[in-house]
Amino acid sequence: MIAKLTGILDDTGPDWAVIDVGGVGYLVHASARTLVQLGNPGDRAVLHTELQVSESDMRLIGFTTSGERAWFRVLMVVQGVGSKVALAILSALTVDELQRACAAGDAAMIARANGVGPKLASRIVNELKDKAGGLAGLGGGVGIIGDGVIVPPGSISGDAVSALQNLGFKPAIAATAVTRAIEDLGDSAALGDVMRVALKHATA
Repeated sequence: MIAKLTGILDDTGPDWAVIDVGGVGYLVHASARTLVQLGNPGDRAVLHTELQVSESDMRLIGFTTSGERAWFRVLMVVQGVGSKVALAILSALTVDELQRACAAGDAAMIARANGVGPKLASRIVNELKDKAGGLAGLGGGVGIIGDGVIVPPGSISGDAVSALQNLGFKPAIAATAVTRAIEDLGDSAALGDVMRVALKHATA
């Protein structure tokens, strides 16, 4: 299993790149966003990868972040979503946008991707809505989402959400409870107070 490549960007195409690792060129398929972030030929490139093997093909899929790879894997679970469709979605939406769309059930946003019709978009958001919270923060700038509310990672609210999750609460429930606690107490509330009030909301 090839999980990561670190080398020099040798060449790129519409949906692929060649990464030279110690004189060996790896052909890697990727989303448009990943290809743009790789830069120009000759630049140092680091890609998280997913190796796909079928009866007739073997291909390496590349991602600039482990979060993008995680979402690719989740998308592939949905019936009707193959690697091309998953990469099309990741080309049209950032990881954070994809998470918000799934959490909010926004099929129209998913349907912006090439090759994704309304029925498939609806299936994607319906099947992934409950998983969106578990993949929170993987884009690097967004925390857990509950009822459409974003909880930033690294903040008191983010710490409180993590603590509630450790107590067994689902991400969406934890995020919503903490958001309501912050609304009750104010932005300057201490973590202990936020936890106390959030627990009441989570168990209500």
